Amino acid sequence: IISGITFHVKPGNTLGIVGPPGSGKSTIARLIPRLYDPSEGRILIDDQDIREVSLSSLRRCIGGVQQDSFLFTASVENNISYSEPWSDTEAVIKASRDSQLHDFVSSLPKSYQTLVGERGVSLSGGQHQRVSVARGILTDAPICVFDDAMAAIDVKTEQSIRKALLDRRGKHTTIIISHRLVSIMHADEILFLNKGRIIERGTHKQLLSLKGNYYALHSLQIQNKQ
Repeated sequence: IISGITFHVKPGNTLGIVGPPGSGKSTIARLIPRLYDPSEGRILIDDQDIREVSLSSLRRCIGGVQQDSFLFTASVENNISYSEPWSDTEAVIKASRDSQLHDFVSSLPKSYQTLVGERGVSLSGGQHQRVSVARGILTDAPICVFDDAMAAIDVKTEQSIRKALLDRRGKHTTIIISHRLVSIMHADEILFLNKGRIIERGTHKQLLSLKGNYYALHSLQIQNKQ
């Protein structure tokens, strides 16, 4: 599915990954927490092969949001704290504020104790994703992977979430996979994938100067916004 993929992300930095459907973006997101292992090559965290550590210790170090996060028939608070069951209400509210969810939850009849239907049927797509983002933020894991986690969130709200992530990043390493370039333009490095390979890499400015695939996608998305 992917071949010859090599990248290095420093603590506190953000990596953006973009590319057409089927290019291997989500495969990378699933390899990092060892949902499956690569048939060749290896993944290192702090120079340690992730296959040489226990799954529990590895996954304690990795937070974030997968494409289709499951929501349970439970309260908003319990759905957020699913990632860290022993979190207090204050920590849940902080994660909710960072994910731009708090104002919405506060308007609900029972606030954070309001019941959410299975798979978030009582929520809009954007609200569902913001609950999932809050769940990912709550772990405070040193590595955060967001796999197309904000596709249903409007651009203005997403910008506020990104600002909150930047404010808290410190030594957090962040990997953002997205179809929307606005989600990754701020990244320290951006990879453009196609057919399982990196075909372009660099900062937003560097990639635009190449006048290649990234530039074409950027031009298309800017035109669609006008």
